[in-house]
Amino acid sequence: METCTLNSLVKPHIFLRMWYSFLNIFFFVFHTIFTLFNIVGWIFQKTRKLHLITISLTAFSWFFLGIWYGWGYCFCTDWHWTVRQRLGYKDHSNSYIHFLILKLSGINLNEQMVENATLVIFLLCFILSACLNIKDWRIKKNKSQNHLS
Repeated sequence: METCTLNSLVKPHIFLRMWYSFLNIFFFVFHTIFTLFNIVGWIFQKTRKLHLITISLTAFSWFFLGIWYGWGYCFCTDWHWTVRQRLGYKDHSNSYIHFLILKLSGINLNEQMVENATLVIFLLCFILSACLNIKDWRIKKNKSQNHLS
């Protein structure tokens, strides 16, 4: 009598396809939330430290890893493109933001315009985050010094 195993019931490639489908959805959700947080996380005092970390990670990926992989390199985008390629999609663009706008709205904006706008918004958010974190740190430092006096 032949034993019934999971592999005999379902082919391994089906599990791989399910895994890649899960990862595709995960990257859409995670990367979109991460991107939105990079845009608005500096606004709320409670999230400013975390925002400075996430936007610094983005800067590290874009500008430091970008030395070797190309300006604006994002490891999240790279992983997502790999997953989508293994699922058979051939629809990625050079910019994740452009890709996201296209997928969510159906509007195919000029890629260079999207990349320029992304850079300007990123730099503004990075500067705001750094300045507000310094301001918060100074206020906290002054409060602790006044409390000790």
